[in-house]
Amino acid sequence: MESEEHYTNRSGWLRAAVLGANDGILSTTSLAIGIAAASTTREPIVLAAVAGLVAGALSMAAGEYVSVSSQSDIEVADLSREKMELKDTPDLELLELAEIYQKRGIEERLAMQVAIQLTAHDALGAHAKDELGINEITQAKPMQAAFASAASFIIGGLLPLIVSIFAPIKLMVFYQYGFSILFLALSAMIAAKAGGSNPRKAVMRICFWGTAAMLMTAAVGYLFGVKTT
Repeated sequence: MESEEHYTNRSGWLRAAVLGANDGILSTTSLAIGIAAASTTREPIVLAAVAGLVAGALSMAAGEYVSVSSQSDIEVADLSREKMELKDTPDLELLELAEIYQKRGIEERLAMQVAIQLTAHDALGAHAKDELGINEITQAKPMQAAFASAASFIIGGLLPLIVSIFAPIKLMVFYQYGFSILFLALSAMIAAKAGGSNPRKAVMRICFWGTAAMLMTAAVGYLFGVKTT
């Protein structure tokens, strides 16, 4: 009998990948739109897109690695403390584990039997999962998150960069907006399918906030009114 594949198994890398792709599309497009709104030449638009792509990918990788590493450090510290408590006060830890199962609806005697058996099998593993909420699915993986975030940011950021190279200068803002909304909707649909969520809701959410962000950056470009020649 084959084990069932759950969507939560993908939660770690999927969150980082979706965040990276959407940020790559949106931030690079927003930069290009902001410069295009104040420029009559292609070079500064392409330069802004390239700079945003490189800086964004490195920033996303570093940010994900640092934040997820912090989570990992907390988990390691909790497991270390739990290991010491199991060594110093095993009886109290056994009662604590049994109480957890009782609160979930297991009868007192049976809860103690389950706690005894799980403690005999893997005491630290039982407390990590049932007391601390740490398991293989939710456990922090800094390198995986950093790589997924940076790689997806690059993929997402390449799309508005290509638009900035080939789109007509006079219509650059509209081309950037139109293609970015298309790209964002596509990434939202892929992420929703991979995560088993509602595609329509995901598309509407990202398109709304994406439009708001691009409108604000375009407004900044128009308000400053700096025309490069």
